[in-house]
Parts: sequence; structure tokens; C-alpha cells
Amino acid sequence: MSDAHAARRERLREYCSASGADAVLVTRAANVRYLTGCPPCGASVLLTRERVLLAVPEDLPPDDTGEHLMPEDVARLPVPPLADTAPALAEAAVRLRVADLAVEEHDLTVSRHRAVAGAAAGVRLLDLDQAVERLRVVKDEHEIADLRIAAEIADQALGELLESILVGRTERHLAMELERRMIDHGADRASFPVSVGTGAHSGLEKHQPTDRRVEEGDFLTVVLGAQYRGYGVSTARTFVIGAAPAPWQVELHRLVFHAQRAGREALGPGVPQHVPDDAARSILQAAGHAERSVHPVGHGIGLEIREAPRLGPADMGKLDNRVPVTVGPGVHLPGKGGVRIEDTLVVRPPEEGGPELLTITTKELLAL
Repeated sequence: MSDAHAARRERLREYCSASGADAVLVTRAANVRYLTGCPPCGASVLLTRERVLLAVPEDLPPDDTGEHLMPEDVARLPVPPLADTAPALAEAAVRLRVADLAVEEHDLTVSRHRAVAGAAAGVRLLDLDQAVERLRVVKDEHEIADLRIAAEIADQALGELLESILVGRTERHLAMELERRMIDHGADRASFPVSVGTGAHSGLEKHQPTDRRVEEGDFLTVVLGAQYRGYGVSTARTFVIGAAPAPWQVELHRLVFHAQRAGREALGPGVPQHVPDDAARSILQAAGHAERSVHPVGHGIGLEIREAPRLGPADMGKLDNRVPVTVGPGVHLPGKGGVRIEDTLVVRPPEEGGPELLTITTKELLAL
């Protein structure tokens, strides 16, 4: 991985040289990890044309796992506990005679920006303008391999839960169990709080689990994701509890299943970002449910659970090869419940088999 991180830093150097900056100060946690492999800990990184300087808190516990070893060309600058690493690197930039320093204005608060400017007296500050985030959009095969493992962990945890007795258990308890199972199988953590919705809560966007207990005949929607080595995935499935599903449940699940498949199949390099949304939304609209699906059908995913690109009806950019995205339409009927089906996929061209599906738990309407 050290070679991959070095290649990423070199691409950022090239961007900075083209924009007239002598050096760049990176403070956003995901971007620091992308460039160095350092897990989130309050670290910042200063990248000049000749050096890489990583400022880390002195009280950072040692890494005994061997997963986050720093490359030899990355020098560490310890800073006192609770001290801000960004101004410390701004002072280092002065010592290194940096004239123009690009900073992540979108990440720095006003007070941190003032502290950096005060520490970098005589240095002209420029806006990096989310350059690292743009570099992160297209993933290398190291990143995709980590995403595959994260998806396997999430699938395994969900599969084990589906084999257990669910009736009578609360949404909150099921969500906690899924998070525990993912960690047991090697995840860093859940990539976001697990959502379990039953009955009238099923199919809701961003539902927070409650103490409602699972009942016979309920729809059960599970939205979860595992994070592995910093890279997270997202998946959603909807099942029915106990008895055979009611006709309206079968019809609604079939509708969302077809919409989600259409969105997945629309993915490809060079495809406008709005096309997968159009494909899924048109199916829901034809069935009279478009007004209940106001959110974009998907988004990019990686070191952060929501990254560029966004797959919404107004997004006009084009997809690139090796970009992981989610596709997850849903429909919720107030007072009855609903269906949400989501996958994490990697955009691939047709000659490579088309979109690579990472989350493979069945999307069939199982009666559990």
C-alpha cells in the first residue's frame, strides 16, 4: 500500500504545481488517510515538492497491528495532546520556506483557518478546493479490494441474522446485533449506524431503530454497512416476517426490485450521472410512487459513506470506470410500511462484465 499512497501524493503534487502552490496542508481525516494510510486521529499532513510531514498527537496509541505503518518517506511531527496539528504544520511550512500554501478551506473552521494563517506568517494561503476529494473518486484496485471485504463482512452478518429467530425482538436489539456481528467478522466498525425498520417503519429513509418488536406479517427493512481498513459499503434489504407475504407486499417489493435493477444496469463509464436515477425513478413513477422517492437513487462511497459522484436527477457529470456507487431506491407507504433495496457496486465497462456487484445477499422477498 505504501506505493499506492506515494502515487496518490505524487498526483496531488502535480495538481499543486499546476495551480501555483509550493505545498499543501491536508486536514480532512479521510483525505489524510487517503494520502498516508493514517487512521483518523486528529492528524494533518503537509506535502511539499520534496517532503511529506505527518503531524500526529503525542498521545496517539501505538499501532500494534501492522496495518498502519508509515512509509519511510513520511516524517512524523508529534504535537502535544489536544493541540491542533494544522497550525503546527503551518509553522513547519514557514521553516521549509514555503511561499504559497494550499489549504482545505472547506474543512477548516474559521478559528482553525485563523490559527493556520497566524502560524504561517508571510506565507500566502490558497484554497485547495476539494482537490483530494476529486482524486478519491476513481478507486485503485487496493481500495476496491478493501470494499469487497467490507461487503463480504456485511453480507455475512446479515445472512447470520436472517437465520435466527426474529419475532418478538426489537428494532434496536437487531441493529445492535448486526453491528456486533460485523465487528466479530473483522470490520473496523459499522460504516454508519445500522437501521432496522419493521411494520410501518419499514422502507423509511434514515430510520432510527426503536423499541418496536417484530411481529408476524411485518415487512423488515435492514440498512447496514461494514467498514474495513477505512472503506465502507452500504446495503439494504427488505423481507417479510413469518407468514407468506400479503399481495400488496409482493407487488410493492417487485416494483422496487425492478426499479433497483434498472438503476444498476444503467451504470457504466461515460454514462451521465442522472441516468441511473432516471431509470429507477421512471419505473416508480409509472406505478404512481415517484412523489414518494424524492432522494437521489445513489451516490459515491469509499472512505466516507457519501462521496462524489451523486446519482440524482439533476446531476450532469459522467461516471468514470472504477467508481464505487450505491443504487438504492425505496418506497414507503405511510401507516403500512415499505421496501428499500440497495447495493454497492463498482462501475465497470461492458468488456469487463459491466457493473461489479459487491453486496450479494439475495434481494428476493424471503419469508423469515
